[in-house]
This record gives sequence, C-alpha cells and structure tokens, in this order.
Amino acid sequence: MNQALIVGAGSGLSASLARKLAASGWQVALAARNTTKLAALAAETRATLHRCDSAEPEDVADLFAALDNSGQAPALAIYNPSFRVRGPIATLLPSQVRRAIDVCAFGAFLVAQQAAQRMLKAGGGTILFSGASAGVKGFAQSAPFAMGKFALRGLAESLARELHPQNIHVCHFVIDGGIASATRVAAPGSDSLLDPDAIADSYLHVVAQPRSSWSSEMAVRPWVEKF
Repeated sequence: MNQALIVGAGSGLSASLARKLAASGWQVALAARNTTKLAALAAETRATLHRCDSAEPEDVADLFAALDNSGQAPALAIYNPSFRVRGPIATLLPSQVRRAIDVCAFGAFLVAQQAAQRMLKAGGGTILFSGASAGVKGFAQSAPFAMGKFALRGLAESLARELHPQNIHVCHFVIDGGIASATRVAAPGSDSLLDPDAIADSYLHVVAQPRSSWSSEMAVRPWVEKF
C-alpha cells in the first residue's frame, strides 16, 4: 500500500486530501501540533496520528523515524502548515514574524529534507507544498505571511530543479483565494470560495501525472478571483 504523509493536518484542505487519498488506496499519516482534533478524521480514513511541530527540527526528525519504524515511510509528502500575522510594519512583533517564516518556510525545508532522504533511497516519490496568493503578491500589512510564502515558493522551485531528474516530483500549489469551510460559506452560486474537495482533486491529479509532463507549480482560484 502506498504511504502518504500530510503535515499540518486540520479540518479543511487536509481533511479533503486525507479522505480522497484513503479512498484511492493510500495509507495516510496525519501530523499536527494538536492531534486530538484529528481523532474523528483519523478514524474515518484509518489514518495514523503523529504530534509534530513542523518548525522544530527534532519533532520532524522524530516524525519520520516513527514512520520508518512502522513501515510508513512516505512515497507522498504534503506540506500544509501556515502561520499568518498581520499588522503595520512599525508595530509587528519580531517573534511573531519569525514564527511565520519558521512555519511557512523553514518547516517546509525540514519536512522536504527528511522526505527526500527516503525518496532518494526508494528511487522516487512526490512532495507537494501548499502555497497561497501571498507567495506571488505581497499585500499591505501582511509582510510576515508574504515572506514565508515567497520563501516556500522559492524552496519548491529549487527542489523541483534538483529532484525531478532523480524521479521525485515536486509541485507548489498557489491557492489563490479563500477556502470554504463549515464557518466560511460562499453565497449560493457565487463561486467566491474554493471548495476544499476540488482543490484536493487537483492535488491528486498532480500525483498521478506522467513524468514526461510533470507540473512544478499549479495555481487554483475561483473564476471570480482577480489575478
């Protein structure tokens, strides 16, 4: 059975990914700082749960060691965490800015490094990064998030050039718009929010791409979103 790891798992896009991967025959591992909130999703998808702060090197190393020990070294690793802080540049707290960069970018490096080490030995794999509008355009009073997501995009682009020739597919997703949720609902027929299930379909499409036509970046947005 193919092994998939979703880091930064939650109730939105990650939940849609877990359900669709499980339905497609993948064994799923869900990693998050708080795993209690994932109990129902894990039961539904038969996923294993792992506590991990993705910005902490020891946590990430321990996560992958645990997966190795249980025979779950991932052939697919998806990096989903984000940390957003807003405010004028004059009043932003440096500690919060650092946390945004650590979660959005440094943690992605840590997970990608551990995943790549195993995929290189296995002869292939897939690493997917969840980006945002902020990775291609910086908004006012959102410098920390833009810094983190721009860095994430640069990491993905560099890794694609390095790892594609070694049979490891790397793709960065620009999720350009708000994602619908139980508490964030679009007006009927407006298409103003992205459906998390539809985004997950795009991820699985990329996972299944033939190597002769791999995507290194995919942008998904509602048709009403300006870009």
